[in-house]
Amino acid sequence: MAEERAVDRIDELRKRIDRLDEMLVRLLNARAACALEIGRVKRTVGMAVYQPSREADVLAHAKEINTGPLDDGAIRRLFERVIDEARRLERMAERRDDDA
Repeated sequence: MAEERAVDRIDELRKRIDRLDEMLVRLLNARAACALEIGRVKRTVGMAVYQPSREADVLAHAKEINTGPLDDGAIRRLFERVIDEARRLERMAERRDDDA
């Protein structure tokens, strides 16, 4: 009986993780869309894609709002990856615009 309850609880938690993953994907794509638009605007005014001060601000903000259980190092690594992907998208959009 206890094992059955444990299996049910695991299934319940996995379904919750699936729903959270769906939310994460939607949020990451919404963030990426913003980054692409920022890239377009930067390009019109001749700004560089990579702006270290903005990256530092984003990382500091993520650390500031982190309440765990992920530690600050984990949050930093996750956000560094998100930022890297946003920068990659901006560069891809720049190349597409150059080809057009």
